[in-house]
Amino acid sequence: MTPLLTAELLKLRTTRTFAALTAVAVGLSVLITVLVSILTEPERDTVLTDVFTTDTSGFFIMILAIVGITGEWRHRTITSSLLAMPDRLRFLAAKTLAFAAAGVVLSLTIAVAVAIAGFTILTIRDLPTPGFGDWIAQVGRNAIVAALLGGLGVGLGGLIRNQVVAVVGILVIGFALDPAVAALAPEVGRFSPFGALPTAASDIPAEDAGLPEDMDLFSPIAAIGLMLAWIALFFSMAVVLLRQRDVE
Repeated sequence: MTPLLTAELLKLRTTRTFAALTAVAVGLSVLITVLVSILTEPERDTVLTDVFTTDTSGFFIMILAIVGITGEWRHRTITSSLLAMPDRLRFLAAKTLAFAAAGVVLSLTIAVAVAIAGFTILTIRDLPTPGFGDWIAQVGRNAIVAALLGGLGVGLGGLIRNQVVAVVGILVIGFALDPAVAALAPEVGRFSPFGALPTAASDIPAEDAGLPEDMDLFSPIAAIGLMLAWIALFFSMAVVLLRQRDVE
């Protein structure tokens, strides 16, 4: 398992897609942080949420995971990959762990960049900054969410061979379907692995994440547990389908 995981991590580090999405994720997160720090005046009780939760790593690592697994079929590398590792369960497990690890790295990279921008601007403007302990705790929660969404992306991508359909589908769900469900049926939307559960796991108030104020979010621990359940569900389904599919 270790050589397989090492190979997946090497593949990630040497692909231009990972580098490009990392640059976009870091740049977008820093841009949002700079704008919020300059254009608003966060209070001490809200500065952590207002400024230091602009972490886009979860969204980008999920897209990257979907692209990574569906790309095996698009670029016809699935055959050689499975020849090297015929056990399809271990093959998907290695990819899941690799993208979860990549999510942590991406989240921590963004956290450092956001911290430099946020603390610098707030200090110059003589505005309150969060305590170091509170900031570290938030960084840790964000990293966990990024890891979970990376693992979720592998499961989702494993269910759909077509890369375009998979990416467009997750965008439609994330930006249209999921918000609609959250607004119309909050008691159902609170179980969503794309919006409510990551928000709860990050310990961010519902209204600050664009969710209905009356949505009763789970505790961070419960949200993480439910996210793991979603990952296990999609992963299991992907393994079953991969075992049934013929590869070329």
